[in-house]
Amino acid sequence: MGIYLSSPKTDKFSEDGGNDRLSYGLSSMQGWRATMEDAHAAYPDLDDSTSFFGVYDGHGGKAVAKFCAKYLHQQVRKHEAYAAGDLSTSARTAFLRMDEMMRGQRGWRELAILGDKIDKFSGMIEGFIWSPRSTDTNEQTDDWHSEEGPHSDFPGPTCGSTACVAIIRDKQLIVVNAGDSRCVLSRKGLARDLSKDHKPDLEIERERILQAGGFIQVGRVNGSLNLARAIGDVEFKQNKSLPAERQIVTANPDITTIELCEDDEFLVLACDGIWDCMSSQQLVNYVREQLHTESKLSAICEKVFERCLAPSAGGEGCDNMTMILVQLKKSSTSSSSVEVQSAVSNQLSEPVVCLEESEVKV
Repeated sequence: MGIYLSSPKTDKFSEDGGNDRLSYGLSSMQGWRATMEDAHAAYPDLDDSTSFFGVYDGHGGKAVAKFCAKYLHQQVRKHEAYAAGDLSTSARTAFLRMDEMMRGQRGWRELAILGDKIDKFSGMIEGFIWSPRSTDTNEQTDDWHSEEGPHSDFPGPTCGSTACVAIIRDKQLIVVNAGDSRCVLSRKGLARDLSKDHKPDLEIERERILQAGGFIQVGRVNGSLNLARAIGDVEFKQNKSLPAERQIVTANPDITTIELCEDDEFLVLACDGIWDCMSSQQLVNYVREQLHTESKLSAICEKVFERCLAPSAGGEGCDNMTMILVQLKKSSTSSSSVEVQSAVSNQLSEPVVCLEESEVKV
């Protein structure tokens, strides 16, 4: 089987939900690709004041993307910094923790179960034989117990995944990204990229790749991977003298933090199957137009897919597509405050502005 089907799979998995702070809709579609390697996570109530959304675009297989969708948010919440309000530290640690968890017998077994059918059976059998009994494990999956078995020396997966996550706590938005999936905020109709596509030709990425002993050929790391940061991809993380953050390819994310305000309308998190076909501003414009007539957010995501889907196999519009649309609800006092702000703005001939974002780079 080639990388493309003879006709696209346009069946969609869609979901809607929300709480008193936000509403969300999401959808995913395999499209022309021979396999579906995207995954996603949506937890509007990660805790009483925190929401978590993530998109994961796998390459070389679906297992790592599905692993992240299953475990990354758990690791964010588990870290002691999370309870202390330091979401950036807990998120960064969780990203790097994914590579650690996917090693050894336990890592191989989890990936096998999440991966292709032939490995699922082996993974379940080995889980029955080698995994700790329930009396020895934490049912909350707060701890990652190691296992002994025939794959105890497993170094980690050769396939990988991007990860783009948005965490919202009260009025604080944290965007955590490794790879070329993207998070965009619509602020009064203007698209604001809250993540950076980690391509090998970016100066900071190129410098790290070369210093770690890698090279860039035709825009790809060591001539094969067109991403400079990803979870998984163990073959690019073999330099024992360097920390995880300085490997040829790293899971270490960029983190952007902003304070949300009344001008902020919605967020879009999507894999590059969307961004290959539409710019950030084009997508924001399209979503705003659809919101006038469509209240079901997942339906808007589905319409984006139909707009992006190529008429024939090959080129843009042929990738897997995953999109999460998060609409921010106005606070109960927003109507009166917006009127006051508008009056003041008119008098001063200057718009009321929101706080700028702070970006944490590595």
